[in-house]
Amino acid sequence: MPGTSLPLHVFEPRYRQLTIDLVTGTLPGREFGVIAVREGWAPDDDGIHGLHRVGCTAELRDVRKLPDGRFDIVTRGSRRFRLMDLDAESRPYLVGTVEWLPDVPDEGTSEERVLGLTSAARAAHQRYCETAWRAEEWREPAHDVDFDTLPHLLAADCLLPMRDRQLLLEQTCPTRRLRMVRALLCREATLLAELRAVPAPLSSYAVEHSDN
Repeated sequence: MPGTSLPLHVFEPRYRQLTIDLVTGTLPGREFGVIAVREGWAPDDDGIHGLHRVGCTAELRDVRKLPDGRFDIVTRGSRRFRLMDLDAESRPYLVGTVEWLPDVPDEGTSEERVLGLTSAARAAHQRYCETAWRAEEWREPAHDVDFDTLPHLLAADCLLPMRDRQLLLEQTCPTRRLRMVRALLCREATLLAELRAVPAPLSSYAVEHSDN
């Protein structure tokens, strides 16, 4: 999600090559696309139909090459995109044609309303984290985070089902995104408090995917 940190351990040969291409500038911009696999599908077998259509670029921030050729990398979510086409032939890894997916501001929402939604979303996040994690395992996002990025940062701390994370990523109205993340975190905090459990993803019972 935009603005969130994503550390990755890269070991599969095609993604090692992707990392090398990013570091050497073969792929400009040090960004690559991250997009979710549909539950029960495998993109290597099902192509574009096995993927959700909206994803996010990951900006390469730090790279550490291991002696055996693997990489530990740290990335940061940057720009959302809509996947238009998929090329599985030109490179070892999948290459996509995309269009960028910017936010559409909600001109009818007052600053006071935005502040209220921001406060409510932060409170829901705090309740979730206090229920789910030990105190040292989470922290509140900085108070100067823009309200359009805040929902993504709040969701990154939480074990939301993939469907909910995808809907949050696809939402292009910042104020609706704030309402959405608040509702999701309130629901999950209640489930945790009552059941001490989180939903198991459907992928737990689906076909095997690549380990990477």
